[in-house]
Amino acid sequence: MNIGAAARQSGVPAKTIRYYEAVGLITAAERTAAGYRVYSQSDVETLRFVQRARSLGFSVEDVGSLLALWQDRARSSAEVKALARRRVADIDRKIAELTEMRATLKDLMRRCHGDQRPDCPILNGLAGNREGSD
Repeated sequence: MNIGAAARQSGVPAKTIRYYEAVGLITAAERTAAGYRVYSQSDVETLRFVQRARSLGFSVEDVGSLLALWQDRARSSAEVKALARRRVADIDRKIAELTEMRATLKDLMRRCHGDQRPDCPILNGLAGNREGSD
């Protein structure tokens, strides 16, 4: 099948498939005599795997590791779990950062009158001046 069909079946845009090939995440597709890429059903399954891993936020490097483990029937599930554990730790860090950002913005909004006065605790806070007008 051509790249368009592989993109439709896998849910991965053709441009992204080309990128994954360029960075070595997936094996470059076979080519026809005319130079067109030809994909197999196995390639589509690999692209689906990559798409799902990327949707969970794994880096391209980690997806490469996961792909290698997926294709290695002698793999240790402990390696896979370690990659997943690191990803969960990254997510937890981001949640903590977002929670802190939300709290800061809510505090700044609470202190802002939102009226016609020029004093603005939000702008003062963004400028690093914790002491804004209330």
